[in-house]
Amino acid sequence: MNTSTRSTMLRALPAEHRDRLMQVAREVSFPAGARLFGEGRHADRFWIIRTGTVALDLRVPGRRAAVVEILGHNELVGWSWLFHPHTWHLGAKATSPVRAYEFDAETVRGMCRADPEFGIAVAQWTGAIVAHRLQSTRTRLLDLYAPYGSGDPR
Repeated sequence: MNTSTRSTMLRALPAEHRDRLMQVAREVSFPAGARLFGEGRHADRFWIIRTGTVALDLRVPGRRAAVVEILGHNELVGWSWLFHPHTWHLGAKATSPVRAYEFDAETVRGMCRADPEFGIAVAQWTGAIVAHRLQSTRTRLLDLYAPYGSGDPR
């Protein structure tokens, strides 16, 4: 997996914004196999992985859910919390024991509204991740279901 295209919070947010965000974090853990969220459900929180891995998956009619990306250390799990109607666009499942920082979506959205500079930084960080995940999902689905794959030489 090409981590150079990933936008982790440590690289994407200025230190003062990272510190503010971490003030509202709480530590959580999930056993391997735990479902963090399901596609189409209400998105009311998000996580930054400390240890372990999480698989993002997408429902495919008539087939098993397709894993579109595996996330690990310092990566954001969940972006749907930021965008109305706050509904998960993918599903997520722990593929190993996971320790993470969890954030309440309403709290962070309130922080974004109260401080536009902070809000812009969070939106840009999250938007870059959305763009990357959409491309990863497209490539993965083409690899799985197109007659000749994605054509991506990776």
